[in-house]
Amino acid sequence: MTRTLTVAVVDDEASVRKALNRVLSASHISTHTYESGQQFLDSLASHKPDCVLLDLHMPGMSGHEVQSALGRVAASVPVIIITAFDDAEARTKCMTAGACAYLLKPLDEQVLLNAIATCTTPSAQP
Repeated sequence: MTRTLTVAVVDDEASVRKALNRVLSASHISTHTYESGQQFLDSLASHKPDCVLLDLHMPGMSGHEVQSALGRVAASVPVIIITAFDDAEARTKCMTAGACAYLLKPLDEQVLLNAIATCTTPSAQP
C-alpha cells in the first residue's frame, strides 16, 4: 500500500494555489494551501507536509524568510521554490539554504511532479 503524499502550497496568489491544487490532486497528491508564509508556519503545529511548494515573492514574509523559519522548526521537510522571477542571486541563496529545486512560473506540470518525486524520495532528503 502506497502512502499519499501531502504537499503544502504557499503562494499569495489564489489562482496559483487553485491551479497547483488541481494539478497535484489529479496526480493523487494531497494538498494544503496557504496564502501566506505565516499561515503555513502556524499550521506546522498540527501537521507536517511531505514537501512544500513555496513562492519566493510574497507580501509579509518572503519565501526566503519562510524557508529559513521552516529550517529551524522542521528541517527535514523538503522545499521547492516557485517564482516568476529568475534571479541568479535568489536561486543561489535558496539552493544554499537547502531548497530541493527552484522552478519558474508558469510551471511545467511534469517538471513539477518530477521535482516533487525527487524531493520526497528518502535518499534525496538532507
